[in-house]
Amino acid sequence: MEKIEHESLEAADNRKQSHLDLAFESQSAKLDDRFYYEPMLSGHPTEDESMSVKLGNKTMKYPIWISSMTGGTSKAGPLNKMLAKTAAKYGFGMGLGSCRIILEDNTYFEDFNLRPILGDEVPFYANVGIAQIERILQENKGDLLKKLVEKLSADGLIVHVNPLQEWLQPEGDLIQQSPLVTIQQLLNEFDKPIIVKEVGQGFGPKSMGELLKLPLMAVDFAANGGTNFSKLELIRNKKLQDFYGDVVALGHSAEEMVTFLNDTVDKLASLRKCNHVIISGGVKNFLDGYYLISKSELDAVYGQAAPFLKYANESQEALDEFAAFQIKGLQMAQRLLRVK
Repeated sequence: MEKIEHESLEAADNRKQSHLDLAFESQSAKLDDRFYYEPMLSGHPTEDESMSVKLGNKTMKYPIWISSMTGGTSKAGPLNKMLAKTAAKYGFGMGLGSCRIILEDNTYFEDFNLRPILGDEVPFYANVGIAQIERILQENKGDLLKKLVEKLSADGLIVHVNPLQEWLQPEGDLIQQSPLVTIQQLLNEFDKPIIVKEVGQGFGPKSMGELLKLPLMAVDFAANGGTNFSKLELIRNKKLQDFYGDVVALGHSAEEMVTFLNDTVDKLASLRKCNHVIISGGVKNFLDGYYLISKSELDAVYGQAAPFLKYANESQEALDEFAAFQIKGLQMAQRLLRVK
């Protein structure tokens, strides 16, 4: 951020007066007790200061992931393209929403065809649900998944695991076997990187442990605290709210899952085969993101969906401004904050 080298006496006087006027409004009500604030240890970051992180054979310029969102509707296509432009501009990673609709029909393909916008350097993943993958493998149609990744020029596949959402959804699919069994079968047949994510409840410690034993590219938390697709289904079907409304409180926060992760990493030692995580679910801002990725014992980036979608609904300019402020905030945090 450029600073004014010489400030006029009049401008300085106005600035000081505004400080006095705002002094009573500027008193902090509550401290953020996650960090040590260390103002003596560093100068300000430069605008081009790197925070790069690798994911597979791709390098993200900043540890920010644009999390999976909906595709296949008239409005989703333009929004996806806006998100892709921002990901390309700032070097973020990006996951698509469910690609089920283009597995065997290309009517909505252009809504998902983002590689021409993203360029070759951005990590970019397709997305299919565990119930659909279970069925595809049972029907010996695994080539559909390979063709999906190929036609999108994606780096790999996100598998979203959503048993609670499917159970609440009137038109939901039956999951017939343990998702672990299905993912193990997929790993045997699919030669591209795989990310496994939840959809708003997160993973408990045993599920986390089993996932980290698999040669996955990453585990995406999708913890309880962000967009919760089980809650979404209850909003869609209000009759169920009286009977099942309490289930939306099931699951784990992103911070709790970082604890699960670190404990599991220590216990598994050489048995662990997964080396990366995407920490998502209730990550509201760069302070949350910086705190959580700093606490992780594995290489981590943080993911957001709703905040990006909010600004994409405004304009490309608003979306890019949000992204730029995220980056500047992360750079500041890296210089001035130490996690307790």
